Amino acid sequence: MTQDSALLSAPETVPSEDLRDGSNSRKVFIKTYGCQMNVYDSTRMSDALARDGYELTENMDEADLVLLNTCHIREKAAEKVYSALGRLREMKKKKAADGREMMIGVTGCVAQAEGEEILRRAPAVDVVIGPQTYHRLPDALRRAKQGHRVVDTEYALEDKFEHLPIAESKKIRSRGVTSFLTVQEGCDKFCTFCVVPYTRGSEISRPVSQIVEEAQKLVEGGVREITLLGQNVNAWHGAGVNGEEWSLGDLLYRLAEIPGLARLRYTTSHPRDMDDRLIEAHRDLRALMPYLHLPVQAGSDRILKAMNRRHTAAEYMALIARIRAARPDIALSGDFIVGFPGETDKDFEATLRLVEEVGYAQAFSFKYSTRPGTPGAELKDQVPEEIKAERLERLQALLLKQTQGFNESCIGKEIDLLLEKPGRMPGQLIGRSPWLQSVNVDAKASQIGDIIKVRITGTGTNSLFAEFAEAEV
Repeated sequence: MTQDSALLSAPETVPSEDLRDGSNSRKVFIKTYGCQMNVYDSTRMSDALARDGYELTENMDEADLVLLNTCHIREKAAEKVYSALGRLREMKKKKAADGREMMIGVTGCVAQAEGEEILRRAPAVDVVIGPQTYHRLPDALRRAKQGHRVVDTEYALEDKFEHLPIAESKKIRSRGVTSFLTVQEGCDKFCTFCVVPYTRGSEISRPVSQIVEEAQKLVEGGVREITLLGQNVNAWHGAGVNGEEWSLGDLLYRLAEIPGLARLRYTTSHPRDMDDRLIEAHRDLRALMPYLHLPVQAGSDRILKAMNRRHTAAEYMALIARIRAARPDIALSGDFIVGFPGETDKDFEATLRLVEEVGYAQAFSFKYSTRPGTPGAELKDQVPEEIKAERLERLQALLLKQTQGFNESCIGKEIDLLLEKPGRMPGQLIGRSPWLQSVNVDAKASQIGDIIKVRITGTGTNSLFAEFAEAEV
């Protein structure tokens, strides 16, 4: 998954809840780095640990177990994890001096990439678990309590999702009215800048029955909107009801039939896997929101070829035209990398032209940084940092202008708004527009989970403002 969000802490997404009465309850603190899939993984790990009596806490100091669920997308990701582990080592020593035990685990993509090296460099770590084996975490912790230091980064032969519990409705309800649901993991594209095939492995798709069961449980727990996740989500091709192979478009049509599920989204996609059935789903399904994150990375065919993206700029633009013909109100989001090895001024200008032509509602852009073990790290003609910085500044200025323009174009529109949580101001709620924008509106807390008609009245730095559409009637 190429989209990279700010650092997330799982307790913000998964509130702590009493799972077991009595003094035997243990507490776990989960620090989640990176993408939405890691947020989902942290949730599923916490559900698995709940069966062993672990209760989530937002206070690291009271935790009996601290897990770092790591991401390898950003530059120097491993070193940042080791730095955090150094601080945790001191906390563990202090607790031991007070007669309190604290275990430390590293999970996720850095765990997969580093493996035994983590135990060598960070002696305080008890458990290292890769993203394909986190269903084995409770057993690994039991072994660690017996004095073993455990590394489990082998790709699991069994389906980890079959071994993970689905939370009860009460717990789901406590997490809010929107939810992630992983349907696909891994990637077979091998873009030359990306570590995902090496840390998440080959593409694996969950079967339809398993996905539908989890989605139904989420809806029973009060979830109104589900975002399907995958490193390459539109490459999903799962086993259908009668064993036939379904595409992501087929899956979306099936999920849209679940009573009470009002909204569907999915991320992150690859242009090569955007097929006719998926485009038809955008045309036909009211529940499928008019928002698409479709990374292109660059506008130069020469650079796209060096990145092994397996599409040209013209093919990407033709695909955008087909999608917009099917769903004219769709908002587009993308990912961009500037300063890929060998990128010239002419190549960069091609990226700017593509951005101008597409017109993005949102976008994520980064300077290229090498990832050890990827083909890009071995390429010659690395672009100097000062040039990368200057290009990124120009690109981000253009993307910001487009985002602001899109937001301003919404003023005066009446939209359906899903109310999600309290806002910063008293009497205010925050919801999401169909195009994924945060929208502030005065409403009652009892309305969380409702979809209401509002009129957009203004824009802020990172959000919109609205009033009830009936206010001026």
